Amino acid sequence: MNEVLSKIQMMGIVPVIKLDDAKDAVPLAKALCDGGLPCAEVTFRTAAAEESIRLMREAFPDMLIGAGTVLTTEQVDKAVNAGATFMVSPGLNPKVVSYCVERNIPITPGCSTPSDIEAAIELGLEVVKFFPAEAAGGLPMIKAMAAPYVNMKFMPTGGVNATNLTSYLDFPKIIACGGSWMVKDDLVKAGDFDKITELTKEAVTMMLGFELRHIGINMDNEKDADQVADSFEKLFGFTKKVGNSSIFAGTGIEVMKEPNLGEKGHIAIQTNYIDRAVFHLSQQGYTFNEDCKKLDKKGKLVAIYLGKELGGFAIHLVQK
Repeated sequence: MNEVLSKIQMMGIVPVIKLDDAKDAVPLAKALCDGGLPCAEVTFRTAAAEESIRLMREAFPDMLIGAGTVLTTEQVDKAVNAGATFMVSPGLNPKVVSYCVERNIPITPGCSTPSDIEAAIELGLEVVKFFPAEAAGGLPMIKAMAAPYVNMKFMPTGGVNATNLTSYLDFPKIIACGGSWMVKDDLVKAGDFDKITELTKEAVTMMLGFELRHIGINMDNEKDADQVADSFEKLFGFTKKVGNSSIFAGTGIEVMKEPNLGEKGHIAIQTNYIDRAVFHLSQQGYTFNEDCKKLDKKGKLVAIYLGKELGGFAIHLVQK
């Protein structure tokens, strides 16, 4: 996958926005960035689209900005000249797709049938937009179509919302979802950008699904660690389980046999998608200790520590 699509995959959610007045472009872009989603697909359904993209790009040069509802090669040119770095279309127009492919412009055309996907493959694409997602059969349809087309990935849009987002993202053939529930048209027209920021934060938080996994307590030796774990078992019935480097009391307390990372210990936070969590937290300026990351047998990240402690505790993310 090219760099832009890879970044979209880490973003997880692509806000799909319609702007009737370009004056709303910058405050809307700021609301999305403040909410943790520096990304937007600006649809070419209005005359304000081109200018909106230009204003957003000038104000937020690092933002991931694309053009949606792109129907002609002329619109591709306008969008690129305004600062868009990817194109999205509701259907697969071979002329438009070929035009983008020849110019190395990422494009995800709308596909909802096997024939659409085969046309996309013939044109050299590896990611398509599944549209309209819910109306076209939703996740079951994507899974059914993904089976014979093993290398194709999808970006469903249309009917994706806060309640079904993670169901889509849990399927590994889906790189991200497009949605407009955090940028509703009435909120934009009312200038309620604080609400858009709030809804955007909620969307990111829900997607990442952070939850406390366990708390690690540093002890000087195995004997002391065993005594602490034994006390938790006697007090609360947390079954003791001895491991190589630590002793668990239930699933929420890990007692280290010798001091590990963190002055006092560590706190493990589990997340739905650890790679996306690292990406989003990095966007906020947090750093990670690459020397302590853990990979599974397939080479996928399953655990990693933040670069700084909080309250004397090392913090590490764990894949659910």
